[in-house]
Amino acid sequence: MGECRPLGFLLGLPFALVALLLSLVGAVIWIIGTILSCLCPCCFCFATLANFAVNLIKLPVKVLRWFTHSIPC
Repeated sequence: MGECRPLGFLLGLPFALVALLLSLVGAVIWIIGTILSCLCPCCFCFATLANFAVNLIKLPVKVLRWFTHSIPC
């Protein structure tokens, strides 16, 4: 089966759903941070906030990858 690890995937699903909710919050933060950084480009904190939000958006994929790589078949 190679890289198929269904047990890790199934155990990671509830945590990925929680991470999905956090990614939705991250999407809202990203939109607000992007708008604020366009309005005031001198503030680097808004760019950092937008980068943090992008990491939150990628969180569900990272959680599922971690579970599938941590738990053997």
